[in-house]
Amino acid sequence: MAQWDRLRQLPAAYTQQLHELYDRDALPMDVRHYLSAWIEKQEWQRAARDHDFAMVLFQVLLENLDIQHSRFVQEESLLLQHNIRRYKQNFQKYLDEPCALANTILWFLGKEKEILQSADLAEQVQFLCVEPEAMETSSQRDLERKIAGLKNEVQCMEHTMLCLEEQQDEFDFKYQTHKMEAVVDEALKKEQMKVLQLLVNRLNECRKSTLSDLSKCLDRTDDLIDTLVKKELVEWQRRQQKACIGAPDNVCLDQLEKWFTCVAVCLFQVREFLGKLEELVGKVSYDNDPVKAQKPVLQRRADTLLKNLLKRLLVKFPELNHSMKVNVSMDREAPQIKGYRRFNVLGTKIKALNMAESQSGGMVADFRHLTLKEQKSGGGGKGVSDISLSVTEELHIIYFDTVFELKGLSVELQASSLPVVIISNSSQQQSAWASVLWFNLLSLDTKDVLFFANSPAAPWLQFGEMLSWQFLSATKRGLNEAQLEMIAHRLFGKCCCYVPWSKFSKENTPDTFWVWFDGILVMVKTYLEDLWREGLIMGFVSKGKEKSLLKKKQRGTFLLRFSESVIGGITFSWVDTTITGEPDVKTVQPFTKVDLCQIPFHEIIRNFQILEAENIPENPLLYLYPNTPKDEAFGRYYSERSDSPYIKYIKTKLVFVSKENTLEARSPMYSDMAQGEGLEPMNGLSGEAAGESWLSLLSIQLKTSSNKSLYLCHRALCSPLYYGLVV
Repeated sequence: MAQWDRLRQLPAAYTQQLHELYDRDALPMDVRHYLSAWIEKQEWQRAARDHDFAMVLFQVLLENLDIQHSRFVQEESLLLQHNIRRYKQNFQKYLDEPCALANTILWFLGKEKEILQSADLAEQVQFLCVEPEAMETSSQRDLERKIAGLKNEVQCMEHTMLCLEEQQDEFDFKYQTHKMEAVVDEALKKEQMKVLQLLVNRLNECRKSTLSDLSKCLDRTDDLIDTLVKKELVEWQRRQQKACIGAPDNVCLDQLEKWFTCVAVCLFQVREFLGKLEELVGKVSYDNDPVKAQKPVLQRRADTLLKNLLKRLLVKFPELNHSMKVNVSMDREAPQIKGYRRFNVLGTKIKALNMAESQSGGMVADFRHLTLKEQKSGGGGKGVSDISLSVTEELHIIYFDTVFELKGLSVELQASSLPVVIISNSSQQQSAWASVLWFNLLSLDTKDVLFFANSPAAPWLQFGEMLSWQFLSATKRGLNEAQLEMIAHRLFGKCCCYVPWSKFSKENTPDTFWVWFDGILVMVKTYLEDLWREGLIMGFVSKGKEKSLLKKKQRGTFLLRFSESVIGGITFSWVDTTITGEPDVKTVQPFTKVDLCQIPFHEIIRNFQILEAENIPENPLLYLYPNTPKDEAFGRYYSERSDSPYIKYIKTKLVFVSKENTLEARSPMYSDMAQGEGLEPMNGLSGEAAGESWLSLLSIQLKTSSNKSLYLCHRALCSPLYYGLVV
C-alpha cells in the first residue's frame, strides 16, 4: 500500500500528528494528497544532490499542479482551483534552488515514515504486549527473515556435505575393492564397472548440486551484505552524524553487530565447506570434475564477501589467537590547497587492542596522550588550488589501521573519525563547533574535507531541527514551532526555504547568527536550565510579538524572552496600564552572566522592584504568561526565607530595582524587530560566570605540544571499531 494511503488509515492520534506536520507551509497537504502517487515514486534523495535532476522534478511538479487545476476547473471546484493556483505560485521560490525543494519533500517523507513506524510499534505493543524497545520496523523484520533463511540454508549445507562425503566413501570403497579383487570374469567385471560408473555419475551430480547450492548461498549472502553495508550501516552512520550534533537518534550498534556477526559466521562455514570439497577432491577425482573448475571461483568470491564484511568492524568473535595492533595517523590524503595545514601525530602511535577497557565485549585501543605538530608549510607548487578556507573551515581526518587474521584469512582494517577541526586558541572553539554542526547536518560524504570550499545551503526545516537539537541535547527541551518561526524572521525577515553557510556563521561581523544563538544556549545551560526545561521561558519571541501577546492580558502579566541585541542576555516584559486605562508594555534591560552568576534568575523575578513616581518600590511581576501566578510558577525554585528571632545578624540580599521611563540598552550590531520602552537596573553587577561550557559535553579536546586543540565530535568514528578504537 502507498505510504500516503497508509497514513490516511491511521488512528486519530497519528492523524493529528500528520496534521501538525503539514501545518507548515513548505509542502501543503493538498499537494501531498493529490500528487501522492507521483511524489512517492521520485528519487528525491538524488535530486537533493543533483541540480539538473532536481530542476526536472521541479518542472514536472508544476505541470502536475496544472493538470490538477484543469481537473478542478472541470469539476467547478472554485476553492480547490484557487488553492492549487496559489500553491503553484508559492513553489516558484524554488526556481533558483530546486535542490532545496527536493530536500524539503525528502524531509516530509522521512517524518511520515516516523509516524508510520510509531503506529506500527504501538499496534504491536497492543497485540503482543512487548516493550516498544524490542519491536522492529518492517524492513528490519524482513532483514531478520533473510538472515534466518541464510542460517537455515547453511545448516542444510552441512547435511548436504555429509551426504556427499558418504557417497564418495561408498564409491571409493567399491572402487578400491574392485581393484584388489582383480576379477577375471569379463561379464562380472563389466557389471562391476557399470555399478562403479553409476556411482561416479551420482557422485558427479551430487558435487554439481553442492556447488550450485554453495553458489546460491553466496548469492543470498551477497544480497544481505549489500543491504547491511549500503542501507543499514549508511543509515546508522547518518544517525551517528546527527547524534554528534545533538539529535536524539539511536546509535546503538548491538543490532548491527548481531547481523554482521551472524552473516560472517555463515561465510566462515561456507569457507569450511569449500575446504572440505578440496579435501574430498584430493581423495577422489576424475575427468571434468566440477569441483576443480568451480571451487577456486567460489573460494575467491567467499573471501571477497567476508573481507568486505570484516572491513565494517562489526563482526564480533569470542576470542582471537593473535595480537592486533592499531596505528594512528592523520591527513593521509591531504588536499592540495594553498595554506592548508598538515599535522604530524607524535607520541605512542601504535597500541595493542585488548578487552580490558571495553564495556561491550569489543576490543579497545585507548590513545590518551597523542600530540599534534604542524608541519612546516612548503611553497605553493604545481597543482595547488587557490581555494581559501579559514582555520575553522579546514577539516582533517584521523585514521586508525590494524590487521585482522583468522582461519587463514588476513584483512587490513581501517576506521576513521568524522572530519575534525583543529584550533590553536579557545576563542576559535565557537566557530569550530559551528563548522562541525554544519558539516554533520548537510554532508553525506564523511570523507569530504573540502566541504567548505563550496558549502551547500541548509533547507530551513533541517536547519530548524538542528537548532532545536542544540537545546534538546543541552537541556532536554527543544524548540517549538513558534520559537523557530521567530528565529526564521530574525534571519530573513520573512519566510525562507534555505539558509546559506555565510548567513549562519561566516558573515563579516563580530556577532554572527551562531554567536548570538550559542550565547543564548550557553546562558540557558549554565544558569536557566531548570526554568527552560519546565517551559517557563518563552525565550525566542520578537518584541512585536511580545507586545501583541501582553496587551491582551491583565495588568502584571509578564513573559521571559531572550534579548535580540545583547549576546547571552535574557529580559522580561510586563503589561501595566496608563492613567487612561490603556495597556502599556514595559521591558527591563537584559540580564547577562554578570548578573546571573550573582543572583539566580528566579530570585531576580521574585524580588524585582520598580520605583513608582512616589519612589515607592513595587514588584510589577504578578502572572507568568498566559495567566499563572508568579509564585506558583517559580515557587519551587525560591530560596528558603528564615524569620527566626534568634538570628543575630540582618540578612542582606541583592535586589534589582529599576526606575520607570528608561530605555533598554541596545547594540548597534542588532536592532529588535519592534521598538519599545525599557527599564534599566540601578545597580550594576560584575563578575564572570564560572560554569563549565556545555560544549565540553559534546566534544573531546586533546591538547597538543604546539598549543593546538583537536576539536573532535563526540562519538565521531565513521565506522564503529569493535576491535577497538575509542578516541
